[in-house]
Amino acid sequence: MNAALNCNICFIGGGNMAQALIGGLISRGLPPTRITVSDPVEKVRLLLEEKDVHVTDDNIAAIRDADIVLFAVKPQVLANVLKPLKGLFDGKLVMSIVAGAEIATIANLLETDRIVRVMPNTPALVHTGAHGLYATDAVDTKDRELASQVLAATGLTLWVNSEAQIDAVTAVSGSGPAYFFYMMESMIRAGKNLGLDEKVATALTLQTALGAAQMAITSANSPAELRKNVTSPNGTTQAALEVFDRAQISQNIQAALAAAQKRSQELAQELSESSK
Repeated sequence: MNAALNCNICFIGGGNMAQALIGGLISRGLPPTRITVSDPVEKVRLLLEEKDVHVTDDNIAAIRDADIVLFAVKPQVLANVLKPLKGLFDGKLVMSIVAGAEIATIANLLETDRIVRVMPNTPALVHTGAHGLYATDAVDTKDRELASQVLAATGLTLWVNSEAQIDAVTAVSGSGPAYFFYMMESMIRAGKNLGLDEKVATALTLQTALGAAQMAITSANSPAELRKNVTSPNGTTQAALEVFDRAQISQNIQAALAAAQKRSQELAQELSESSK
């Protein structure tokens, strides 16, 4: 039995990521009546009402009967949202998908250390997300399993060994979809320049991206080996890859992810200071 399906789950913030998780949980069998969402925007509440979940704009009322409370608000409003809830989390597991919000920051604002920090990514909207999770030793095995079950509704869940690694998760998978979209944009533009109709170039690019990802997921070979397997000596693929190598694309990608990690660290520090 999936323990999460027997829990009352509250979402503080009802945006796209929260809606993805709600949809995933309902599809896995969680009764909508076990879900409460608090959001200040009436339009969001009306949309969520269509899923038959409870909606409110009262955060204190929303968390009252919750076993799990998941925070999905913008970083800049985190302190204002959390401060009125301080001391109200006895018996509740806290999960946060708030970018840059360190566990210490949340713990100080809520007076609880039963917190799981999550870095999701936007493919969760189509149930193919990649979620990095971290919790301190204050979170036991049962709570870790609960958190995994909640997020597994929308994709892959992987635990990291330190909170600092969440910044690396942010660089790799949190921001990662944009890197692939960038590559797709470039390939579509190149296809058009080579004489293809835009619809044809787009369809070929997107299907190739999907197929390559599926091959990498299902193959016993590494991506590096798969690349070698499709690169014939003096062939068309080698000609393209040689251009990539001359432009130091691999080194630039690594530098880009390092920049994303550094910015994630900076944002966490800024949020910590602003929440004091």
